Amino acid sequence: MLYLLFIADVVMVKSKKVHLQFFAFTLFLLSWHPIRPVSGQGVEEIGYDYRQGSPKGPEHWGELKEEWKECKDGKLQSPIDLLDSNARKAISRVDDLNMSYKPSNATMKHEGYAISIQWEGDAGSIQINGTDYLLKRCHWHRSSEHFINGRRFLFLFASLFEKSKILHICLNRVLFISYDLELHMVHQSQNNDVAVVAFLYQSGNPDPFLSKISNDVSSLSGTKEARLGVIDPSLIKWPSSRFYRYMGSLTTPPCTGGVIWSVYEEVHSVSEEQLGLIEQVDVSNIFLLTDLIYTSK
Repeated sequence: MLYLLFIADVVMVKSKKVHLQFFAFTLFLLSWHPIRPVSGQGVEEIGYDYRQGSPKGPEHWGELKEEWKECKDGKLQSPIDLLDSNARKAISRVDDLNMSYKPSNATMKHEGYAISIQWEGDAGSIQINGTDYLLKRCHWHRSSEHFINGRRFLFLFASLFEKSKILHICLNRVLFISYDLELHMVHQSQNNDVAVVAFLYQSGNPDPFLSKISNDVSSLSGTKEARLGVIDPSLIKWPSSRFYRYMGSLTTPPCTGGVIWSVYEEVHSVSEEQLGLIEQVDVSNIFLLTDLIYTSK
């Protein structure tokens, strides 16, 4: 038996209100749309999932393994709703975020929660406040994990519609729940400290980097990894706009804290075809409820 828990955190987004009539219409669409199982063939079991209400869902991550307890008890957990009150908004990346990437051999992998590219050699680094962080990997999250200045509307659906096209259109685009895609560039210092640079994407023109690797993404379906050869991470376009900076955690178990997050305000574009390509390969990794509050307690 499937349970539906509806939670609405009413937020004013650009002075627009969401009417109760649309709630009813949305729930009608959700009840009408058939459930499609998520296939994970060729992918190792990762021990957790993103389905709210699941015994392995986000609300239980901290209970599944002792080494994952920070997912439950951590005080600086990610992702968050980025506000001027809980994250520092830098003037520009030149201030304290400098990028210096270079081509290196890479492998595309199906991580079980996201598609990732892992660089095998020296792919360059970023520098934050004088500390170098070497680029290790990047991965995409279908539907963004972070929100900017209240761009959210909280829904919790138990095991429902993880890959529903109708759900995505109705909730993401009409209610402005989240952005269509989020890319994480993961870096590590010599002291094993982690820094993540995140870019948000909305449906529009094709993303040049995804266009370059689209054939490789297609070949990943049903397999665990694919060799890419030399990939230049600098082909991933960095915005020139400002970014939000806060101290958080990994967004997947073990939810390790102490992660420096830099989330750019400017939104990239990604085509519907590219989003569909990631959907075909990716298992559901959508945070339908992002209620992880940033606190300094």
